[in-house]
Amino acid sequence: MSAEPRINDRIRVPEVRLVGPSGEQVGIVPLAKALELAQEYDLDLVEVAATARPPVCKLMDYGKFKYESAMKAREARKNQAHTVIKEMKLRPKIDPHDYDTKKGHVVRFLKQGDKVKITIMFRGREQSRPELGFRLLQRLASDVEDLGFIESNPKQDGRNMIMVLGPHKKKTEAMAEAREAQAARKAERQGTTDAPSEGDTAEAPAEAVEAPAEAVEAPAETPSEA
Repeated sequence: MSAEPRINDRIRVPEVRLVGPSGEQVGIVPLAKALELAQEYDLDLVEVAATARPPVCKLMDYGKFKYESAMKAREARKNQAHTVIKEMKLRPKIDPHDYDTKKGHVVRFLKQGDKVKITIMFRGREQSRPELGFRLLQRLASDVEDLGFIESNPKQDGRNMIMVLGPHKKKTEAMAEAREAQAARKAERQGTTDAPSEGDTAEAPAEAVEAPAEAVEAPAETPSEA
């Protein structure tokens, strides 16, 4: 069955409870009268409650209604929070530099509101030293305890040891903070661009003082003859 409501001539009932374009209650009217009003208003007659007795119909622009509903659904999907489980793999004897790199990724995932599955991979003789993996997992959990918590305690799974970290912040909160930070950075960039330069704030030099029209020349003295 189609999820689309019946409109106009597809409505097959003798009478309907009619709602006007602005939501006003018109009352129970014959279907022919409701269709006549729809043509008069240049709108569609849309069945909004098919199970009611009689069915409830409304006068509306159905094309516009479908478009607005699609936009609202799209915006809702855009803002919908999906918790994702990220995975990070480590070796029991990981070197300090690699550990810091892997921890940085875990921190980023937790800040985004995602769960993180930490997998310690044992190879060869390392399988006889599960305590190495356990201590490494406990160390990582302690290093990121301000951002996440141990949701699933370390457990052996074949050659691997697995632990799941959960974020303290919900996905929706992390998304909201990320949008606010992005907006703040954008505003800061715009403020920097719009700020007047030093040359723009300098005052224009005052008009030069006019020089005296003519300098009065002193008469040259003629040396007297001895």
